[in-house]
Amino acid sequence: MNMKRSLLWSGLVLAGVVLSWVGSPMSAQAEPKHLLVVTVTKGFRHSSIPTSEKVLGELAAKDGSFTVDYVRNDDEMKEKMTPSALKKYDGVIFASTTGVLPLPDKQAFLDWIKSGKAFIGMHAATDTFHAANDKEIDPYIDMIGGEFKTHYPGVYDVECLNEDPKHPATREVPMVYPVNDEIYVMKSYFPEKVHSLLWLDKNPKFKTPGDYPVAWCKKYGEGNVFYTSLGHREEVWQSDTYQKHILGGIKWALGLEQGDAKPQSMAYKVSKEEAREGFKPLFDGTDLKGWHLRSSDGKESWSVQHGMLVNESAPIQHGTDLVSDAKFRDFVVRYEYMVPSNSNSGFYLRGRCEIQVLDDYEKGQPAPGGNGAIYNLEPVSKFVSKKPGEWQTAEVTMKGDQVTVVLNGEKVHDSTKVDRATGGELDRNIDFPGPFMLQGDHGAVAFRNLRVKGLK
Repeated sequence: MNMKRSLLWSGLVLAGVVLSWVGSPMSAQAEPKHLLVVTVTKGFRHSSIPTSEKVLGELAAKDGSFTVDYVRNDDEMKEKMTPSALKKYDGVIFASTTGVLPLPDKQAFLDWIKSGKAFIGMHAATDTFHAANDKEIDPYIDMIGGEFKTHYPGVYDVECLNEDPKHPATREVPMVYPVNDEIYVMKSYFPEKVHSLLWLDKNPKFKTPGDYPVAWCKKYGEGNVFYTSLGHREEVWQSDTYQKHILGGIKWALGLEQGDAKPQSMAYKVSKEEAREGFKPLFDGTDLKGWHLRSSDGKESWSVQHGMLVNESAPIQHGTDLVSDAKFRDFVVRYEYMVPSNSNSGFYLRGRCEIQVLDDYEKGQPAPGGNGAIYNLEPVSKFVSKKPGEWQTAEVTMKGDQVTVVLNGEKVHDSTKVDRATGGELDRNIDFPGPFMLQGDHGAVAFRNLRVKGLK
């Protein structure tokens, strides 16, 4: 190689190295984002706030992708949260703020978030800026996506369900996240407007079925909003799982990590395999279309919550049975149900034959009228009931007067003859097509994933 060609080659190599260095992620180290941590309170002040400030500072220092500054009192709020002062920050964290905060310009603050900034709320951030009455929703609450309504005294052991294991805020959270904390009951919460991250399918205290949101994210204009209601206790803040949860939420809100913010559809669709077999949904997971109350003037105890048909009633305050519009004679029906402690319901075939739904876990053995029994006719052949609060599965085949039931994967009735109504029936025309009926007058219960295949 001659001298000129050698020099030219060396220059090209050097230029390539320089370009590679200039374009490399290491050289283009991003400027860290700047967050303002607000812990001002005008209502209840949580003892965990100093711990939250410390943990957030440690997370920022360790991660390095963002810094934190603090607003701990009214004077700091007046100084650091004016429209002009906010320009130096990329987002805010409201860590257990409460009450009506003395923001210099509340609307400008909300507009600032809407312009593309991050809002992160922990625990009592939803107990902030309540509207004057229940008919109104404060603009701040509209931004965050939900409002504290109440909580039961004390803390509870709960199992949070991970709705989106791909999201940065829940990627390192177990699919079932056990935590001991104070749990909020929300109002002004609209699931169709948020992307659910963590939720409970039962009341934290009474364990009755229902939708209890715990953490979510959403868009607010161009801004990203992340909220978690966990964080009442110091021990929660100090736990590794919670810190991964909030760090992921912070980085998502700042745009440092990608994650979905679209509200999930709760519409139920049968699997492709079941569709090929001929199954169709009995309940679509979104509304009560296709169902009606047994008594038109009865208590409206049924509602649709997070894809579940939920009956909220107690033995001393009876609800109302729910009846399908569609009628069937011969069929295979599959469904899941959750019954809380000491509760009682039933799944009626043709509106006349009841498959018992009952909490009998402590009995530990088959009994007349027990869970899965053909009520008033035949007990289950083996005891397979699950604990109260756990989801149970059932498959029931009815052809002519023969009924086969598979409960929690075990056959408990095999072609049992059912030639009469079993009690509480709509009528006694046992051999004629009839609707499905969900008993709602004996206690709380939830059903989901109801699907049916008609048989010829």
